[in-house]
Amino acid sequence: MEITSAEFIISNSRADMCPKTDLPEYAFIGRSNVGKSSLINMLTNQPKLAMTSATPGKTLLINHFLINKEWYLVDLPGYGYAQRGKKMMEKIQKLIEYYVLEREQMTCLFVLVDSRLEPQKIDLEFIEWLGENGIPFAIVFTKADKQSVGKTKANVTRYLETLRQQWEELPPYFVTSSEKKTGRQELLDYIEEINRSLKENR
Repeated sequence: MEITSAEFIISNSRADMCPKTDLPEYAFIGRSNVGKSSLINMLTNQPKLAMTSATPGKTLLINHFLINKEWYLVDLPGYGYAQRGKKMMEKIQKLIEYYVLEREQMTCLFVLVDSRLEPQKIDLEFIEWLGENGIPFAIVFTKADKQSVGKTKANVTRYLETLRQQWEELPPYFVTSSEKKTGRQELLDYIEEINRSLKENR
Protein backbone atom coordinates (compact mmCIF):
# COMPACT_ATOMS: atom_id res chain seq x y z
CA MET A 1 0.00 0.00 0.00
CA GLU A 2 1.08 3.55 -0.77
CA ILE A 3 -0.38 6.35 1.30
CA THR A 4 -1.35 9.21 -1.00
CA SER A 5 -3.36 11.25 1.49
CA ALA A 6 -3.59 11.49 5.27
CA GLU A 7 -5.73 14.15 6.89
CA PHE A 8 -6.71 14.88 10.46
CA ILE A 9 -10.50 14.68 10.87
CA ILE A 10 -11.47 15.00 14.52
CA SER A 11 -10.35 14.69 18.15
CA ASN A 12 -12.85 13.88 20.84
CA SER A 13 -13.09 12.68 24.40
CA ARG A 14 -16.07 10.37 23.87
CA ALA A 15 -16.09 7.20 21.81
CA ASP A 16 -19.73 7.74 20.84
CA MET A 17 -18.71 11.00 19.11
CA CYS A 18 -16.42 9.24 16.62
CA PRO A 19 -17.14 9.74 12.88
CA LYS A 20 -20.35 8.10 11.75
CA THR A 21 -19.05 6.16 8.75
CA ASP A 22 -18.72 2.53 7.74
CA LEU A 23 -15.02 2.84 6.88
CA PRO A 24 -12.67 0.41 8.67
CA GLU A 25 -10.61 1.80 11.53
CA TYR A 26 -7.13 0.71 12.57
CA ALA A 27 -6.35 1.94 16.07
CA PHE A 28 -2.93 2.36 17.68
CA ILE A 29 -2.40 2.13 21.42
CA GLY A 30 0.42 1.57 23.89
CA ARG A 31 1.97 2.75 27.10
CA SER A 32 2.95 6.39 27.24
CA ASN A 33 6.30 7.16 25.62
CA VAL A 34 6.29 4.01 23.47
CA GLY A 35 6.74 6.06 20.28
CA LYS A 36 3.16 6.03 19.01
CA SER A 37 3.10 9.50 17.44
CA SER A 38 6.45 8.90 15.74
CA LEU A 39 5.17 5.60 14.32
CA ILE A 40 1.99 7.23 12.98
CA ASN A 41 4.01 10.01 11.35
CA MET A 42 6.37 7.44 9.83
CA LEU A 43 3.53 5.31 8.44
CA THR A 44 1.80 8.29 6.84
CA ASN A 45 5.02 10.00 5.68
CA GLN A 46 3.87 13.17 7.40
CA PRO A 47 6.32 14.26 10.13
CA LYS A 48 3.79 16.48 11.93
CA LEU A 49 0.52 14.59 11.47
CA ALA A 50 0.45 13.25 15.04
CA MET A 51 1.94 15.46 17.74
CA THR A 52 5.11 14.12 19.29
CA SER A 53 6.23 15.23 22.70
CA ALA A 54 9.11 14.68 25.07
CA THR A 55 6.50 14.55 27.82
CA PRO A 56 4.72 11.18 27.95
CA GLY A 57 0.96 10.99 28.28
CA LYS A 58 0.04 13.88 25.99
CA THR A 59 -2.63 12.05 23.97
CA LEU A 60 -5.81 12.33 26.04
CA LEU A 61 -8.28 12.14 23.17
CA ILE A 62 -9.30 9.79 20.35
CA ASN A 63 -7.79 11.21 17.16
CA HIS A 64 -9.09 10.18 13.73
CA PHE A 65 -7.00 10.49 10.57
CA LEU A 66 -8.52 9.65 7.18
CA ILE A 67 -6.09 7.70 5.01
CA ASN A 68 -6.45 7.55 1.20
CA LYS A 69 -10.15 8.42 1.70
CA GLU A 70 -10.59 4.70 2.39
CA TRP A 71 -9.85 3.97 6.05
CA TYR A 72 -9.19 5.64 9.37
CA LEU A 73 -6.03 5.53 11.40
CA VAL A 74 -7.05 6.10 15.02
CA ASP A 75 -4.64 7.40 17.66
CA LEU A 76 -5.84 6.29 21.10
CA PRO A 77 -4.65 7.64 24.47
CA GLY A 78 -1.68 5.84 25.99
CA TYR A 79 -2.34 3.75 29.07
CA GLY A 80 -0.47 3.44 32.34
CA TYR A 81 0.88 6.95 32.85
CA ALA A 82 0.56 7.24 36.62
CA GLN A 83 1.37 10.96 36.84
CA ARG A 84 -2.00 11.80 35.31
CA GLY A 85 -3.70 11.14 38.63
CA LYS A 86 -6.28 8.51 39.51
CA LYS A 87 -9.36 10.31 38.18
CA MET A 88 -7.79 11.06 34.80
CA MET A 89 -6.46 7.50 34.49
CA GLU A 90 -9.92 6.09 35.21
CA LYS A 91 -11.47 8.42 32.64
CA ILE A 92 -8.93 7.38 29.99
CA GLN A 93 -9.38 3.71 30.84
CA LYS A 94 -13.14 4.02 30.31
CA LEU A 95 -12.56 5.87 27.03
CA ILE A 96 -10.24 3.12 25.78
CA GLU A 97 -12.53 0.32 26.93
CA TYR A 98 -15.59 1.89 25.32
CA TYR A 99 -13.83 2.42 21.99
CA VAL A 100 -12.20 -1.02 21.88
CA LEU A 101 -15.29 -2.96 22.96
CA GLU A 102 -18.12 -0.95 21.39
CA ARG A 103 -16.74 0.65 18.21
CA GLU A 104 -18.02 -1.57 15.39
CA GLN A 105 -15.74 0.04 12.81
CA MET A 106 -12.63 -0.91 14.80
CA THR A 107 -11.07 -3.52 12.52
CA CYS A 108 -7.70 -4.14 14.18
CA LEU A 109 -5.96 -2.77 17.24
CA PHE A 110 -2.20 -2.34 17.02
CA VAL A 111 -0.63 -2.65 20.47
CA LEU A 112 2.74 -0.89 20.61
CA VAL A 113 5.50 -2.39 22.75
CA ASP A 114 8.99 -0.96 23.34
CA SER A 115 11.37 -3.54 21.86
CA ARG A 116 14.12 -2.55 24.31
CA LEU A 117 12.25 -3.63 27.43
CA GLU A 118 11.52 -6.88 29.22
CA PRO A 119 7.86 -7.93 28.92
CA GLN A 120 5.93 -5.41 31.02
CA LYS A 121 3.09 -6.56 33.26
CA ILE A 122 0.77 -3.74 32.15
CA ASP A 123 1.18 -4.66 28.46
CA LEU A 124 0.71 -8.37 29.09
CA GLU A 125 -2.45 -7.72 31.12
CA PHE A 126 -3.84 -5.46 28.39
CA ILE A 127 -3.11 -8.09 25.71
CA GLU A 128 -4.76 -10.75 27.89
CA TRP A 129 -7.84 -8.51 28.24
CA LEU A 130 -8.02 -8.17 24.45
CA GLY A 131 -7.94 -11.95 24.12
CA GLU A 132 -10.65 -12.44 26.72
CA ASN A 133 -12.88 -10.03 24.80
CA GLY A 134 -12.10 -11.45 21.35
CA ILE A 135 -10.59 -8.21 20.02
CA PRO A 136 -8.56 -8.55 16.79
CA PHE A 137 -5.10 -7.15 17.41
CA ALA A 138 -1.47 -7.19 16.34
CA ILE A 139 1.69 -6.27 18.25
CA VAL A 140 4.05 -3.57 17.00
CA PHE A 141 7.52 -3.61 18.54
CA THR A 142 8.89 -0.05 18.39
CA LYS A 143 12.31 1.62 18.64
CA ALA A 144 14.20 -1.24 17.02
CA ASP A 145 16.92 1.22 15.92
CA LYS A 146 17.81 2.07 19.52
CA GLN A 147 19.77 -1.16 19.99
CA SER A 148 21.53 -3.87 17.96
CA VAL A 149 19.57 -6.12 15.59
CA GLY A 150 20.55 -9.13 17.72
CA LYS A 151 19.30 -7.52 20.92
CA THR A 152 15.96 -6.61 19.30
CA LYS A 153 15.57 -10.15 17.97
CA ALA A 154 16.34 -11.65 21.39
CA ASN A 155 13.87 -9.32 23.14
CA VAL A 156 11.09 -10.04 20.61
CA THR A 157 11.70 -13.79 20.94
CA ARG A 158 11.51 -13.53 24.74
CA TYR A 159 8.27 -11.55 24.46
CA LEU A 160 6.66 -14.11 22.16
CA GLU A 161 7.77 -16.95 24.45
CA THR A 162 6.10 -15.13 27.35
CA LEU A 163 2.87 -14.84 25.33
CA ARG A 164 3.01 -18.53 24.40
CA GLN A 165 2.55 -19.40 28.06
CA GLN A 166 -1.06 -18.22 27.73
CA TRP A 167 -1.76 -18.18 23.99
CA GLU A 168 -2.17 -21.21 21.75
CA GLU A 169 -1.79 -19.02 18.68
CA LEU A 170 0.33 -15.88 18.64
CA PRO A 171 -1.04 -12.62 17.20
CA PRO A 172 0.58 -11.07 14.12
CA TYR A 173 3.56 -8.89 15.04
CA PHE A 174 5.79 -6.30 13.42
CA VAL A 175 9.22 -4.96 14.33
CA THR A 176 9.50 -1.24 13.54
CA SER A 177 11.76 1.78 13.70
CA SER A 178 10.31 5.21 13.08
CA GLU A 179 13.80 6.57 12.40
CA LYS A 180 14.73 3.98 9.76
CA LYS A 181 11.17 3.24 8.55
CA THR A 182 11.70 -0.43 9.41
CA GLY A 183 8.47 -2.44 9.21
CA ARG A 184 6.53 0.34 7.47
CA GLN A 185 5.71 -1.55 4.29
CA GLU A 186 4.89 -4.79 6.13
CA LEU A 187 2.44 -2.99 8.42
CA LEU A 188 0.75 -1.09 5.59
CA ASP A 189 0.54 -4.24 3.47
CA TYR A 190 -1.14 -6.02 6.39
CA ILE A 191 -3.77 -3.26 6.59
CA GLU A 192 -4.26 -3.39 2.82
CA GLU A 193 -4.74 -7.15 2.97
CA ILE A 194 -7.49 -6.79 5.60
CA ASN A 195 -9.16 -3.99 3.62
CA ARG A 196 -9.15 -6.15 0.52
CA SER A 197 -10.75 -9.08 2.32
CA LEU A 198 -13.41 -6.76 3.80
CA LYS A 199 -14.35 -5.56 0.30
CA GLU A 200 -14.50 -9.12 -1.03
CA ASN A 201 -16.81 -10.20 1.80
CA ARG A 202 -19.30 -7.36 1.35
